[in-house]
Amino acid sequence: MRFSLLFSFVIVVGLCSYKFSEAREPVCSKFAYEEQLLEKMIRTEIKVETMVNEFKKTEDNVISTLGDIKQTVADFTDMFADMRGNITDEMLKRGDEIKRREESFKTSIEETRKNLTSDIEAEKEKLFQLQGKLEQPPIAFYAHHLKDLLLDTTDEILIFEKTFTNEGTGYDTSKGLFTAPVGGLYQFDVHTCAYNGKHSYLGLVMEGNVIAADANFGDASYGCNNFGAIVRLKSGSKVWVKSTSSGSVHQLYQNSHRMNSFSGVLVNY
Repeated sequence: MRFSLLFSFVIVVGLCSYKFSEAREPVCSKFAYEEQLLEKMIRTEIKVETMVNEFKKTEDNVISTLGDIKQTVADFTDMFADMRGNITDEMLKRGDEIKRREESFKTSIEETRKNLTSDIEAEKEKLFQLQGKLEQPPIAFYAHHLKDLLLDTTDEILIFEKTFTNEGTGYDTSKGLFTAPVGGLYQFDVHTCAYNGKHSYLGLVMEGNVIAADANFGDASYGCNNFGAIVRLKSGSKVWVKSTSSGSVHQLYQNSHRMNSFSGVLVNY
């Protein structure tokens, strides 16, 4: 279609050119005129054919180039699609990894928080207990002056009827018993003096069990002995001093130079 239009255009141009040239050239004969016209038409046709071939080559080159461009674009499109797919997959993997680490981090933080909360609560409880202990009054007593010096009854409780110290009011001067106001570690000491020429057998008792014992022989010098123990008591536990043996030669002695005493102190909770 394009060739036909181009050919017609060329024929018309040729005819027009011929008419203009005909006016300038002398006419010899009808045959010469027709020969010249034919020659010009052949030359024009050859030029048109050459131009058509050139246009055809140009068109083929353009089409080929466009095809190459389309292929290149397609190749780039596929390459970018692959790259985009790879990038998308990598981003998804990275996203999953980040999410997994985030969950792991959250779990770790939550466990740490729980552990810290538990530890803090435990420490607070210890502090409350320590505060309670610190707020409690000190426990200590020092009792002296025996009500009865004769040890004529076995298991008789020695009653020290006077106190210099009775912090926490644990010692009962009417019964000779110490009752632990609070549980803890206590230290007890007993100091007694035997009558001249006589002796004594004594024991430190905790809840009915002898935990320390002493035998003192006065001879001719009114000798004095010390004994005691360190024990852990529960709140309400009782401690006292008793005679573990009795008789007419069992007797204690006291004056301004010799004091019988019973003491105790809470050393630790």
